[in-house]
Formats: sequence, structure tokens, C-alpha cells
Amino acid sequence: MPTRQPARIKARRTPGDLLAGLGALAVLVALIAGVPYALFRLAGPPLPPELLNLDLLTSQVGTSTIVAILVLLVWLAWLQLVICVLVEIYAGLRRVGMPARVPLSGGTQMFANKLVSAAMLLFTVSAVALPIAKLTSLPPATPGVVSTGLSAMSGPAADERAELEPVRKAKKVYVVQPPHGRHHESLWEIAEKCLGDGRRYPEIYRLNQHKEQPDGSRLHMADLIRPGWVLDMPDDARNIHLVPASQPRDDTLKEHRDKPVELDGRTQTFTPGQADLPAEPAPEVSDPRDGSRDDARDRAADRTGDRTADRAGEKAGADGARETGPGQARPEVTERPSHTVPDGGRQDPGQVERRDPAAVTEPPRSGQEAGLGTLDYLAGASLAAAGLLVALGRRRRQQLWHRAFGHRITRPRDDAAEAELALRLGADAPGSRMLDVGLRLLGRSLAAQNRVPPTVYAAHLSPQTLDLWIHPPDPDAPEPWTAHDGGQVWRLPAHEGRMLDERSLADAPAPYPGLVSLGSNGEGRVLVDLEAAHGPISIRGPQTTAALAALAVELATNRWSDRMRVTLVGFGEELTVIAPDRIRYVGGLAEILPELEAAAEGRAHGGEVLTGRIHGRVADPVCAPHYLLSAIAPTPEEGRRLALLARKGVRTAAGYVVAGDVPHATWNWTITEEGRAEVDALGFDVAAQLLPRRQYRALVDLFLATERLEGEALPDEPEPVTHTPSVEVRVLGPAEVVGPPPMEEGRAVIAVEMAVYLATHPGGVHPVVLGGILWPRGVQPVVRDATIARVVAWLGTDSQGRPNLYADESGRLRFGPEVRTDWMLFRDLVRRSHADPGARPELLDRALGLVRGPLLNGRPRGRYAWLAADDLEYNVTASVADAAHRLCEVRLARGETDQAVAAVRAGLLLAADDEGLWRDLLRATHLTADPVRLRAVVDALHRRAASHPYGGGMAPETEALIDELLPSWRMRSAPTA
Repeated sequence: MPTRQPARIKARRTPGDLLAGLGALAVLVALIAGVPYALFRLAGPPLPPELLNLDLLTSQVGTSTIVAILVLLVWLAWLQLVICVLVEIYAGLRRVGMPARVPLSGGTQMFANKLVSAAMLLFTVSAVALPIAKLTSLPPATPGVVSTGLSAMSGPAADERAELEPVRKAKKVYVVQPPHGRHHESLWEIAEKCLGDGRRYPEIYRLNQHKEQPDGSRLHMADLIRPGWVLDMPDDARNIHLVPASQPRDDTLKEHRDKPVELDGRTQTFTPGQADLPAEPAPEVSDPRDGSRDDARDRAADRTGDRTADRAGEKAGADGARETGPGQARPEVTERPSHTVPDGGRQDPGQVERRDPAAVTEPPRSGQEAGLGTLDYLAGASLAAAGLLVALGRRRRQQLWHRAFGHRITRPRDDAAEAELALRLGADAPGSRMLDVGLRLLGRSLAAQNRVPPTVYAAHLSPQTLDLWIHPPDPDAPEPWTAHDGGQVWRLPAHEGRMLDERSLADAPAPYPGLVSLGSNGEGRVLVDLEAAHGPISIRGPQTTAALAALAVELATNRWSDRMRVTLVGFGEELTVIAPDRIRYVGGLAEILPELEAAAEGRAHGGEVLTGRIHGRVADPVCAPHYLLSAIAPTPEEGRRLALLARKGVRTAAGYVVAGDVPHATWNWTITEEGRAEVDALGFDVAAQLLPRRQYRALVDLFLATERLEGEALPDEPEPVTHTPSVEVRVLGPAEVVGPPPMEEGRAVIAVEMAVYLATHPGGVHPVVLGGILWPRGVQPVVRDATIARVVAWLGTDSQGRPNLYADESGRLRFGPEVRTDWMLFRDLVRRSHADPGARPELLDRALGLVRGPLLNGRPRGRYAWLAADDLEYNVTASVADAAHRLCEVRLARGETDQAVAAVRAGLLLAADDEGLWRDLLRATHLTADPVRLRAVVDALHRRAASHPYGGGMAPETEALIDELLPSWRMRSAPTA
């Protein structure tokens, strides 16, 4: 954008200026001296005797008293004018810029300003008080111009100045200094030094969060900053460098590596003439927003979905580190402890890895910082993430029903893969389970006691407790719930919730399906019940649609409801792919209001809703709810009709959240620019749960990938395995590393995961990339490198004395030739079986004998999240299932039915959701001519389908095969009444 050149002020006064000045001076003299003279002569002093008489308070008010009061008011008005004139004269003579505001004197002070400004033109050109068009604020400064005020260009020499050169906007920065001994700079110390108060460090954090630094990394935790980072600073910072706003951080670092020089406690200036900025900074009278416009634009871009995350990643099949071109992420240079690396030399700090610009980082603790990434939003929505993973698993099961031999199911890519990674990291399955089971137990207990359930208007789920805020208060909470705060809160401790038997509550209905996450308060998730509003809910703010999308996703996938409908108005048409049985899209309120009104006529309300639910059935719930989420503001008529649906403020099995100002709204939600959610009626102010556009799109793409039923071809066969291993990494079952001595338990988890990743990515991985993969929420380089060094020492050397884990010439970590995985051996045996049909049964038997259970079975929660964006899980599952299927066919062709059954069962240890294998098992078992054995397989398959955590039943082909082989199975499997 071209900069604007400020115009010079001419020193010469025109005749019009002189006349205006004389006129203004005459008016001022008349007002200041003439008015009081006239008042004394005509009306008397400000306080005439009539107003000093104490009997005035009790006696009747006469005409003289009223005149005296009016005279007093005139005197007060004159005094107010005099004060305004004095303030304006002081501001003009002292050149303080904006004059002080005189209370209750808006129009009067503006009039005085004009008079004083005109009068002072008689004496000087520049001593002019700034005009006050609006007393509340300064007019916004023109972008790209550093305004210095009129007084900065005053004086007789103004007409001799050359035209001002274009000026570019500047910004204040601080360069993080290298450590001295063991001392490292922190944001607190920088805030204390530059802002005068260490408690202001969050301001620096928010200005720099997720912005790329010269070493390619980004700030994602307030306590992790690195030497050489260039931090943007607030406008009032001292002891800093002043640089052009558009200057890249790399250039700033080259020019300002040293500490800023302190200039008598004032802000440090820049080198004169540098970067075509003015030689010295003049006093600024400009819109303070200008100095942070770049930051605001960055944050706004992030909120609309620009990826700003910072997780280092690596695509499978890539030959190590990523290369970036101009404008892409720069390499991260980290200082490493001096430890010996396996190649016999020292790790070169200059060997760096290109960071993936599509990375993810840890969400801010408060949840209110702007500019968040995929991980922040999707992983932060922990309950929604748990429900989405279940819905995703159900769709993946259906993909498996259509998987063809030699193919794997289609896996997500790019943003969609990042979205699944975030869901895996953030999903709170235990919390979701406790909320579901705890509420169902509460409903069943109240039904057994013939009690009406209380209204739960909000809930708080933390790692320690589940709290329900109820109305009316009731101190008699059914066990194991306990009452607190006089019965206003019913609490379920987490240890009690974990012990609840989920299977015994399978038929207990869900009493509060309208509970949905509003956001987080730093200690846990805050939920509100949409039905408890007893009327429409108005939602307003700049991030309304993102908040509505987050509500829709959680409502459609939560496990604490049985059957519901969610109607989206004016947004979210693509979300129907996530839960088509629950979500419906319409274009406007006019399309859905008639249906809602018709349903409201016969719907139960009040206590009947909750009582009916707890006495109902899961399969056919009483008062199944319908929730309306509208991104379109209603017309007055539509708002009136929405309010009438509320049944005069009593509970119905419905909830309405509508954008804009809704007439007669019972609750008003505000989603602020900073991502806070405020609910007036409940007094909540929390970090809002949001689903911005980019994360929304990534989530939709993730589920769209499950609709691609054609699958993807499995990769080519691997190179042969020729070495006898000194270390074996096992992944076809629980993760194990065989060969090295045992490692202490606290460090073994991350060490084994590191070995698994390196072993399954033989192309090599740079330490920086590896750190981003194993610690997606961020890690200090010293911790990462110490862990690598520990694993190097743990894995030891091979038979030739070479390190089993070493760094190659490019700095990538690789395993030596005597480290192999059971997956590598499995693929080699399958490859050999293709080449030697005569030895095929034995080779496939050996391959399936390596399978000990599900892939990386028993992995800790939150670990191995990288599998979501990796081919390993997809390839292993499909390859094991194909090997078992091929061996089953070979055995059946030879009449070896028992061996065929054993082959299929070996494959099912890992690929238990592949129903093609279950059909192989049914056929092989049927050929054994043992009906009891066949019945056992059918019953096991039926139980598995009925209790599968992802649901979905059985594939139609499987049911048809059972009907053919065992026609009577449906009679025995039918549920009892």
C-alpha cells in the first residue's frame, strides 16, 4: 500500500486567519469579562439572599426564588465555559496534544476549542489546540503513516523544510539473548525489563504466538523461548529495537544480535537512516491499533482457518527431511548437548531439518489466545473429539466391508490427517464415558425412587469430578452422587465414575441429551443444557458460526444421548456426512418452523419430559429431542414464532440456538473476538469451544475420505531381509524391543515409541522432525536430544561393533542393518510365498505366527498419535488380513479345514474388524461339519457386532452368509422382550 505524505503547514497567516482570530478574541473577551459584568449589573451575585435563607426548604417557592435559581444556573454555565477556555489555552500553549476532557462539557468544550484555536492564530501558527470532533477518542490514523501531531511541525522554520519523505510503519522488537551460564531468558524477565512488570508477559506471548522465528520454530508455550528469536513487543516497550514493520525476522536478527542499549530508561532508537525510517522517533499521536495491525491480521487469518501449527511431520515414503522453497518454513537450528552420536563424531548443530509448515502445537492453557491451529481447536474439544473418533471408527468399519483383496482402505491426507491426529491426541474417552454412564445411572436411580429429575442447567467435567448444577436445590442426591452447596450441586467423584458398570446400564435411557460443551474454564469442560433455557438462546459475536459448528458436531456425536435430531439452518450442510441419521440442513428458518410448531402441539413438557425419559427405553426413547442451530438471524415474525415454541418458559424436548438478536431470548451468549464465551443468565465466562472454517473443512474431509470405498493399492513388496538381527522391534501386537537390556519403566514408553517410529521409517528421520512427531505438543531441544542419546546407548552396537542407531551424513537418524521389525519379516515371508507356491503354506504360517495381537496393542493413551497420518496402520491391517485369507484358501483347497480355521483366527488377532476374515471363518468352520462349532462362531460374531464400541452391526454380506449356513441363527439371537 503506498504511504501518504503529510502536508507541510504554511507559516504565513492569511487575512481570513487574522479576521477569524480577532473575532474569536473579541468573543472570548465578551464571554469571559462581559458576561459576569452583565450578570452583576442585571441579576446580582451568584448566590442572592433568597437562596441563602434556610426557610427556603420548608416555605412555598415564589417567583423571586425561581429567578434566583435560574441566575445561579447561568453563573454555573459561565464558570464551565471559563474552565473549558483555560483548559484549551493550556493545551495550545504547552502543546500537549489532546486537551484534557472537562466532565459534562461536550458541546461547551468544543465551542471553546474553536474559539481558542482561532484566537491563538494571532500569536503563532502552530500553537493550535487539536480539534475535538469526538471527545471519546482520537480519529483513526491513516494506515502506514506515523502521525506526530501538528505541534511537531511548528515554528517559523516550517516553511523552509523540504517535503517530507514517505514514512513506513515501525514496530518494536526484542531479540532473545543466548544463555549466560545456566541462566536463560524468560518471557517474565523480558516483560520486567521492557514493560516494567513481569506479569505483563502474556502480552508478549499473544503478540508472538505461532509466528515463525528465524530458526523455523514457533512460540507455542509461554515458558519455552529460544536464543535468537525476534519477539514483537507492545507499543510502550522500552529497551528494544525499532525496525520496519515489514522487515523479516531473519534480517532483524542479522542486524540486531546484541542486547538493546538502554537510553536513560527510554526506548532504544534505531540506527539513523536505517530502512528509510525517520532518523529519530518523534512523539506519536496515532491509532495504537496501527502498531499491531500485522499481528491482528495474523490472528484473524488464523481464526479463519490458516494453519499456524508447529508440529514437525514427515510423510511416509519421503527420503528424510523436507525441503522448502522461498516463502516456506525455515529450518530450526537448535542447540544440542555435546553427546557422541553413533557415527563416531559429534552432532553438528548446523545440521538442521526443514520444519513442516503444517504443524500442530499445544493449545494455550487459558484457551483464549487467538491464532490457534488444528490441534488447538479439535484436540481442545475433548468430548467432541471422543465422539468424533467413535463416529469415524464406525465409518471405517463400513469401509472394511467393501475392501478388496490387495487393497487397503483409503486414508485421509493433509489437513484431514492432521485433524485425525488432533482428535486422537485430545479425545477424552474416559470423561465422555463417565458423563454418559453417570447420567444414565442418575436417571435410573431417580426412576426407581419415583422422583422427578431436577433441571440440570449446567455441568462441569474435570479429571476429579463431574458436577451438575441443578434447580431447584435438593440435598438428597442418589448414591454414588453427593450433594454440595446446599443441594445446588450434585457431584460424582471420578473414582466412583470409573467403577460404574457400563454393561449393567446399557438399557438405561439418557435423561439429559441436550448437555453440550460451552468451553473450558482451565480446570475442565463447562457444559450447558439447551433444554434448560426454556426458550430460544441468542448467540452473538464475530465467531458465532464457529461456535454453532462446534455445538453441532458434539451434539451429533455425543454418547450421552440415545436418539435426537439436529437441524442446521444456513450453515453446516457438509456436516451431514458425519452423522446423517442425526443432522439435517435447511436453508432458512421458514423451512423448519412449521414442522417445529406442529411437533410442539403434541410434545410433552415440563416435568413430563424428564420423567418420561427416565422411565423410557434406549431403543425407543420418550421425548426424543430436536435441537435447532441457526446461523441466520430471524425476522421479527420468525422470532415471535420461536418464542411461542417455548411453551411459556417451561421445559420441552427441544432447544433453539439462533444467531443475532432474538426477541424474548431467555439466554444470551456472546462469543468474543478473543474466543471467550459469555452467558449472561448463568454468569459464565469461559474459553469457547469453536470450530473455525479451516478446521471445519478438515473435519469434513476426514469423513468424506471414509466414503471412498474403492480403496488404495497396497505398496510394492519390500527388499529381502538378509541379516540376523541383534535388535528386533515388534509391532504386530504389543510394542516390544527385543535384544537390549530392560529400561526403567518411566523412560521405556518414549524410548520404545522412538524405536518403533525409526524402525518403520527406514529412510531416516532428522532429530528435529522426530521431536515434533513424538512430542506433538512441543518439547525442549535439550529433552529431545537427551532422550535420543539415551536410546542410542540403550540399543548398543551390532555384531560388528557398529551403533544400532546412528546419524547419517545428512543428520538423519537411522537403524543399522542388524535392526529389524517383525513387520519387515512378515512382509518378506509373504513376498517369498508369492515366489514359491510350493512353500506358500509354510511361509504364510510363519508370517501369521508373528502376529500376537492388534497393532501396537496396549499403547498408552496419547501416544502413537502419528499413526493417524501414517501408512503403517492401514498397510499392516490389510496385509495381515490378505495373508490370512490367502492361507485359508490354500488350506481349504487341500482339505485342511482345521488349519484353515487356525489361519483365519491368526489374522483376526490383528484385523478383527475385517468381516471378510469373519466370512472366511464361517465358511471354514462350516466345512468342518461341526454345527456346534459353527453356532459358537455365529454367536461370537453376533455378540461382537452388538457390543462393538463403534456399533454398526454386521455387513449385509455377512448376515446373508449366516442365513445360508445357519438359517436358525436369528431365532436364537433375537432379543427377549
